[in-house]
Amino acid sequence: MLDHQLDRRSFNLAWVYALLGTATITVLGCDDDSSTPAGRTPDNAVDTIGVISNNHGHAAVITGAAMMAGGALQLSIRGNADHDHMISLSAADVVSVRGGSRVSVTSTNGDGHTHTVTFN
Repeated sequence: MLDHQLDRRSFNLAWVYALLGTATITVLGCDDDSSTPAGRTPDNAVDTIGVISNNHGHAAVITGAAMMAGGALQLSIRGNADHDHMISLSAADVVSVRGGSRVSVTSTNGDGHTHTVTFN
């Protein structure tokens, strides 16, 4: 049987390497390019999920690709509901959401009602 005794320094060094090996470090900073918010690039674009008032199965998602493109969007928020609604976001709305600002829009009427969808 092999003897695997470590001195204190070797043990601490091995522990730090193990700890850092499982850590995820995210560094967010400022960009000079105002069209790309700090921390979001095309390589790490993420989907953004909206909060829907009086929700009963709907889902509102701006994909990471659409977010980074920054253009106007028409989104279905049907989700698992038995009826559909649409929301419209202008290019300025998408850029605002991407930048972290709160944006709220009202859905089209479906099944006799509307929903307010809020991003951020």
